[in-house]
Amino acid sequence: MGLLDQAVYDEGSQMLKGFLAGLREHLCEGGEGWLILSDLAEHLGLRSREALLGWIADAGLVVLGRLDAKPVHAKAQDSTDPLHAARSAEVTSLWRLGAAG
Repeated sequence: MGLLDQAVYDEGSQMLKGFLAGLREHLCEGGEGWLILSDLAEHLGLRSREALLGWIADAGLVVLGRLDAKPVHAKAQDSTDPLHAARSAEVTSLWRLGAAG
């Protein structure tokens, strides 16, 4: 795997899991950590929503809110693209995370 691949593909969700696992210790009381994350990996079968929510809970975090955005880029509209089905269903979200009780 090349450097570009490593920059955009988080094999085994290791970077995501590490971010979540370390976030709580960096939050002030009542503070929030924000995560911008596409659900493309879910559409491609590389990660499930249940797994993501489990990692959040395991890290002692709760979801305070989420803002979603649908794609508007050309590849999401290109039905000849091999990933069209996944890209057209993709949602990128701003997850607001806080420390659990």
